[in-house]
Amino acid sequence: MTEIRTNWTKEEIAVIYHSPLLDLVYRAATIHRENKDYSEVQISSLLSIKTGGCPEDCSYCPQAARYHTDLEVQALMSVEQVTDAAKNAKNAGASRLCMGAAWREVRDNRDFDKVIEMVSSVNALDMEVCCTLGMLTESQAQRLADAGLYAYNHNLDTSEEDYKRIITTRTYDDRLNTIDNVRKAKLTVCSGGIIGLGESVEDRISMLKTLSTMSKHPESVPVNALVPVKGTPLADQPRVSVWEMVRMIATARIIMPKTVVRLSAGRTEMSMTDQAFCFMAGANSIFAGDKLLTTPNPSFNEDMQMFELLGLKPREAFKNGRPSKESVAV
Repeated sequence: MTEIRTNWTKEEIAVIYHSPLLDLVYRAATIHRENKDYSEVQISSLLSIKTGGCPEDCSYCPQAARYHTDLEVQALMSVEQVTDAAKNAKNAGASRLCMGAAWREVRDNRDFDKVIEMVSSVNALDMEVCCTLGMLTESQAQRLADAGLYAYNHNLDTSEEDYKRIITTRTYDDRLNTIDNVRKAKLTVCSGGIIGLGESVEDRISMLKTLSTMSKHPESVPVNALVPVKGTPLADQPRVSVWEMVRMIATARIIMPKTVVRLSAGRTEMSMTDQAFCFMAGANSIFAGDKLLTTPNPSFNEDMQMFELLGLKPREAFKNGRPSKESVAV
């Protein structure tokens, strides 16, 4: 089996990333097939439990209060609404529910108490529960873990060198500190990035180095293609080609062999052939349902037709075991 390494250099990753495309995909597919479950793709459902009004200035995000987009601000959903949405997602084939709130950071208040209830309620449905709520402390991460949270998403977005161009209201170290707090609570880590922000290839390689040299690889790495939104600073960014997505996914698969690589935002612009290349290159998770927080996404029915044609099958929840207080399965 492929060795798990946490000492990758930028130079090594660059050689992989820039290798001839078909060779790159073949190498990634070979590593992917060393895992007997390569044809399993996890279906996750992403739910915006609190939409808009965020004080951050992430250049790509329509939920930032300072940008004038068509987004309708919505207050925190009720526990009942979230539980119903989770049941619908599970019935449609999802094994993981990701709940996102447009917050800069978690605050110890009634809203967080309500999120704790949501986590407990969805966990009772035997689904993996993931949250993305902004920055959080170690004690807050522990509360989420105690409620049954399986994973916490906190994307790096881009490289450390490029970060200030995209976001000025927090630092790269803030991101890494939150991921450390998630690890301390024995939760699984979901952290990836976005391509198409106007970053260089070197920035992409740098971000992959940061992810692959963590003391433990993130259990989940989303690879997003920017969906430009009118009213945001990056509204006029050209869309990245599918081949750039394939290169990112394949490189991530090679340097983080056991990680679930998530084909995330940008799928509506991809044909089934495009997506098939991404699966071949090592993607083994998608977000399904009509929306990804606030951007369009293919429907469950379309995805099920694609799975049938490509011979893929949904991955069950807790495939690698539930997290314990002692250790988290990779």
